[in-house]
Amino acid sequence: MTTKLGDWIQQQLPEDRLHLLRHQPSYFAKGGQVQRLVAWLMDFGFLEQKLAQVGITPLIDDYDLALPLVSETEQQTLKLIQGALRLSAHILDRDKTQLAGQMLGRLLSFSQPEIVALLEQAQQWRGNIWFRPLTPNLTPPGGSLIRTLTGHNWSVNAVAITPDGKFAVSGSADKTLKVWDLARGQVLRTLRGHNRSVNAVAISADGKFAVSGSSDNTLKLWDLLQGKNLHTLTGHNDSVTAVAITPDGKFAVSGSSDNTLKLWDLAGGHELRTLTGHNDSVNAVAIIADGKFAVSGSSDKTLKLWDLAKGELLHTLTGHNDSVTAVAITPDGKFAVSGSGSLVGSEDKTLKVWDLARGQVLHTLTGHSSRVNAVAITADGKKVVSASKDKTVKVWDLAGGQVLHSLTEHNREVNAVALTTDGKFAVSGSSDNTLKLWDLAGGQVLHTLTGHNRSVNAVALTTDGKIAVSASKDKTLKVWDLAQAKVLHTLTGHNREVTAVAITPDGKKVLSDSYKTLKVWDLAGGQLLHTLRRHNSEVNVVAITADGKIAVSGSSDMTLKLWDLAQAKVLHTLRGHNSGVLAVAITPDGQFAVSGSRDKTLKVWDLAQAKVLHTLTGHNREANAVAITPDGKIAVSGSGDKTLKVWNLARGQVLQSLRGHNRSVEAVAITADGKIAVSGSLDNTLKLWDLLTGNEFATFSGDSGFYGCAIAPDGVTVVAGDASGRVHFLRLEGV
Repeated sequence: MTTKLGDWIQQQLPEDRLHLLRHQPSYFAKGGQVQRLVAWLMDFGFLEQKLAQVGITPLIDDYDLALPLVSETEQQTLKLIQGALRLSAHILDRDKTQLAGQMLGRLLSFSQPEIVALLEQAQQWRGNIWFRPLTPNLTPPGGSLIRTLTGHNWSVNAVAITPDGKFAVSGSADKTLKVWDLARGQVLRTLRGHNRSVNAVAISADGKFAVSGSSDNTLKLWDLLQGKNLHTLTGHNDSVTAVAITPDGKFAVSGSSDNTLKLWDLAGGHELRTLTGHNDSVNAVAIIADGKFAVSGSSDKTLKLWDLAKGELLHTLTGHNDSVTAVAITPDGKFAVSGSGSLVGSEDKTLKVWDLARGQVLHTLTGHSSRVNAVAITADGKKVVSASKDKTVKVWDLAGGQVLHSLTEHNREVNAVALTTDGKFAVSGSSDNTLKLWDLAGGQVLHTLTGHNRSVNAVALTTDGKIAVSASKDKTLKVWDLAQAKVLHTLTGHNREVTAVAITPDGKKVLSDSYKTLKVWDLAGGQLLHTLRRHNSEVNVVAITADGKIAVSGSSDMTLKLWDLAQAKVLHTLRGHNSGVLAVAITPDGQFAVSGSRDKTLKVWDLAQAKVLHTLTGHNREANAVAITPDGKIAVSGSGDKTLKVWNLARGQVLQSLRGHNRSVEAVAITADGKIAVSGSLDNTLKLWDLLTGNEFATFSGDSGFYGCAIAPDGVTVVAGDASGRVHFLRLEGV
């Protein structure tokens, strides 16, 4: 235990302890013992005990008991703690040992004395080995993001919200729909019946029914209260990509990759008519508030306005130069907003505001850097919310066309967005398998997380552990003072993303990769010394020998190159992989290197003779990362197959397979004693491994996937870079 209160609670008999944790906060509130209630809610020991014994949702609910009873200052503090718990709920629900790390990562930027005291208690936690954030490296409370909803195990493609704003229904590539309680962040039920991806969902105006569309070519009508399928609507001969329900709840209109729309009688479960006119896939459909007209968007680059009663085409709206992927209509029925972009590339990337009566474009909204996947309009008709392949949700002023907020916490393509009727909240669905609940009225930035403004692809540390260098998709490198976690220099000169970085053992030079070039930098001054060009495709990785004389680079051209750094020339080209090289590490004696490739193998190279000694097979996806123990005998690789493998290099054999990540492993580092490894994954986690036993010691969950990690010589300081551009500084506690 970390506090006197926590110790006291733990000392109670199990049945008394459970009763205390469940009911004592409400007893305090009802009895007017407000300060005792507040003291409990600001005590880490109570938080730890309640989470462990009762769960995260009841713990979050306890704060609602106190908020009406305290001063405005205390309200602010309690709301920040509650907000941090809510932002972490999807993590703490499955891994309660991360409470201390989550609270520190989200609250370290706040200076309220009560929060400082709470975090001091959290830092003393010794319940397990854990990653302690040294800087505020997670999304803080008080911004737009309220909570993350997890439960789908594949991309979330569609989302709709009930008119009362209490529930959402999501559709996923995992073939299911889920009904969510938005206030509590919980799945109420899972709807199964489709046998392929669910692409679209709409909810009736009374909130009782939903219609879903699927790649199995069908639509299904669901009773949301009972969670059962009432009808299956068949008639399309390709994927159903869009669906909308008329305001009276009697009819639905669906769009399909078969280039048609269909009007359905929901009570009878049968087709009324087919609307033809598009000459490519229909991707989106919306119905005007009077229920008489619909607007569809298609890959033929047009929108069409339809008279539903007559089944007639009234107008064709042209202006986009790529597929129309999304459409929404203002409540007064006068205007439509469409989103565009290619399903392959992305040429258009815009939203357009249309005068439906005239069939004319009024505004073009630019700001997304990739395809617009979804669009919604607030009930007052003043704001537009769009979701994009660029991983963002944007809130726009409809009249002026300006971006009001850009919401960036998803770490993969955002496919869907829906708004509550009051326009205050949005729910987005993403290819990162999550939904996120946003406060559109809030969104005040309380703390800016230091780092890059695009994904961090790699990090490296000097041998004395004082300096870190990060490489980013934003085309820069940043040099960090590790003790203070602050930027000393930003290295600019690459004109494409920087994919890898290595530091010479003397700490004087940095070597970076970008596209077909490597650059050598003076670390102290930040000046560019040399540019090395010999690869004929992207350079993905680089490593430097312990004497600092030789570098090895790996490229998508399927080769590795040995460079004489003093003379800036190629000594050897290593050929043997039959796909791009993604990872490389060099043994401490400089005699051997291990490379990982998209061809699913690793190769052990004799650098002096420029030949392959072993080919290591066992991964069934690309080998993204590799590290070697200080004695040069063991290598650890990370793969797209979600595993790490521990290899005996002399024999070329697998010793252990480490399983625990649920997405691709992108990074791995080993402590100076060779006993522990840290891995980073696109599942948003860092994991700590015992290399002798293969056991997982600890997990740290971030807000984005991790692409790079390194361990300082002290064996406890970890630096990691994630897909959002954040550089994380952490300390291993309890090792």
